Amino acid sequence: MPCIVVDYEIAQRIESYLAITESPIVKVSPGMTVVGDGVLSPRVASFSSRGPSPLFPGILKPDITAPGVGILAAVRGFYALMDGTSMACPHVSVTALLKSVHPDWSPAMIKFAIVTTASVTDQFGVPIEAESVPRKVADPFDFGGGHMDPDRAANPGLVYDVDAREYNKFFNCTLGSSHGCESYQLNLNLPSIAIPDLKDHVTVQRTVTNVGAVRTTYHAVLEAPARVVMSVEPSVITFVKGSSTSMTFRVSFTTKRRVQGGFTFGSLTWSDGNTHSVRIPVAVRTVIQDFVADTS
Repeated sequence: MPCIVVDYEIAQRIESYLAITESPIVKVSPGMTVVGDGVLSPRVASFSSRGPSPLFPGILKPDITAPGVGILAAVRGFYALMDGTSMACPHVSVTALLKSVHPDWSPAMIKFAIVTTASVTDQFGVPIEAESVPRKVADPFDFGGGHMDPDRAANPGLVYDVDAREYNKFFNCTLGSSHGCESYQLNLNLPSIAIPDLKDHVTVQRTVTNVGAVRTTYHAVLEAPARVVMSVEPSVITFVKGSSTSMTFRVSFTTKRRVQGGFTFGSLTWSDGNTHSVRIPVAVRTVIQDFVADTS
């Protein structure tokens, strides 16, 4: 017998129709493939893994999202439409092409360029949605930096970078408490900021490297998480010929209310007002006591 799968919102409409209609009618039309500019995509799949990370909530996960639903894939003797990470991963392998364009970039620079240039809107400029119950606008725990855009990643303007020594120090901090570890974990130079236990005020630090025009100025554009005051210093960074290609900035967060809450989201974008828009996602959770800081 025929089977039709609908999302939660459509199911609610069907249920309402059945409840108010004496003789409901169901019409099953022939199947068809929908293509073209009217397709509402991308959209985060319901089965896609979500954040926050239970082991390291101070590191925002996932990093990025890529096409992984209904992908035309080769199988033995035929073809099939397949879903999952196995389909998304080949799309992210565009990193190999980025390495050929920028052979001097580190692996972290390539990865982070993909994150900071990702799109958070669909082809119509509408915020990307996440399939859930009910459906909602996607947040960083759904898609990280957003939906990858390889063309923009090839020319990001600014990049973040982390070398092996920094990763090693972070790993050592996870093995046990030591002096400076709490601060260091917040200041790992990732293209995201996650603060899982904001009790009052905290300041984190990040460094960006200019890989674009020698003479350029970027302005900070802030989208503060709900119930949090967010500021950046400096709010304008300028690169000129002969100066350092790297700039360090500090981002401060102050809670407006001392209440136990869930994560709220925002972003920090460095914009040159023309070509480049370098965006990192932000996730902040306010807490009252340490013993409840590990609940979402």
